[in-house]
Amino acid sequence: MAIKKEILDELLKDKDPKTMFSSDGLLGELKKALAERVLNAEMDHHLADSTQDEVSEGDKSGNHRNGYSKKTVLTENEAIELAIPRDRRGSFEPQLIAKYQRRFPGFDDKIISMYARGMSVREIQGHLRELYGIEASPQLISTVTDAVLEEVSRWQSRPLDPSYALVFFDALRVKMRDEGTVRNKAVYLAIGVSPEGRKDVLGIWIEQTEGAKFWLRVMTEIKNRGVNDILIAIIDGLKGFPEAINSVFPETQIQTCIVHLIRNSLDFCSWKDRKPVAKELKTIYRAADAEAAAAALKEFDEGPWGQQFAAITALWRRHWAHVIPFFAYPQEVRKMIYTTNSIESLNAKLRRSVRIRGHFPNDEAALKLIWLQLREITQKWKMPPREWSAAKAQFAVVFGDRFEVNR
Repeated sequence: MAIKKEILDELLKDKDPKTMFSSDGLLGELKKALAERVLNAEMDHHLADSTQDEVSEGDKSGNHRNGYSKKTVLTENEAIELAIPRDRRGSFEPQLIAKYQRRFPGFDDKIISMYARGMSVREIQGHLRELYGIEASPQLISTVTDAVLEEVSRWQSRPLDPSYALVFFDALRVKMRDEGTVRNKAVYLAIGVSPEGRKDVLGIWIEQTEGAKFWLRVMTEIKNRGVNDILIAIIDGLKGFPEAINSVFPETQIQTCIVHLIRNSLDFCSWKDRKPVAKELKTIYRAADAEAAAAALKEFDEGPWGQQFAAITALWRRHWAHVIPFFAYPQEVRKMIYTTNSIESLNAKLRRSVRIRGHFPNDEAALKLIWLQLREITQKWKMPPREWSAAKAQFAVVFGDRFEVNR
């Protein structure tokens, strides 16, 4: 609704333009006046309702206004002092600013937004003080951000789809304070791709070490949340992970992430040798089929690079059973299933926020930040991967009735 020009002229009369947008300027006055107007309207409504109740009960004394009490409320941009109306019976409960509420609607969202961008509690406190003149204690900021943990808990236990065509697993390393020292911990993420091509983050798990017991717990949790089948699980060679997956989902096809395998291979090389070795390895994973790939691996092993870096050939042969599944698919589908690029891209964005923070005081602080970042990133996940149309036809042939697209 457009505000009439006459009203604006009256509001701007004798006002200093330099202070128009400051906390004690026109906008601050308007916010205070509107809030108090709403509170008084709520009181009028409350008194009207209570009068009807009293008449019906035969009470002639009636309820009425009983002055005001002062209350300082934190808004998105400032702290304002409001006059809260009182009634004689003390039964008035305002809805705009609840009885024990000290923060105006929207203030918590501003704090959470700053926290999601990697700012620490002390940095948020300083930011609010310098830009808005708001004095918010570290305890208040922690209380606001801790409320996110309830949402995280509900999200982590939400029901999942009954089946996923692909699930990508990967780890993000973060620094956390543990018993007085800063240690590296792994934050594990899982991204599922439904038969319709819809991406979704299935969960976040924080653990000190990777192991079969931990992964078995993760897979059991996923199954208990409603997942009955995973067609292909793309992993990065985590110890004990393939066995844990197949113990819960025995029909799931395990695919080693080729990108991770290449990275691990190049760790055996000096910097000057990495480029030519990577070029030679390309002949293996770009082979036409599994037989051609095996022949390329043998040729690499017998060639100069294989003789110089025997550990690379040994690494590929150890993972060979989980390297070759993607050779059953055409090139456009291979690009999607042989690498954890989807989750690697997600982790790259998360790492930027983690790097800003340096380290976290505990697991909960890391979980809050990562979940808030995920919530912002996944809102942009609207369309299936480019290759999904071609992939669906292939999956339908290979997996038959296990691949069911919801219409």
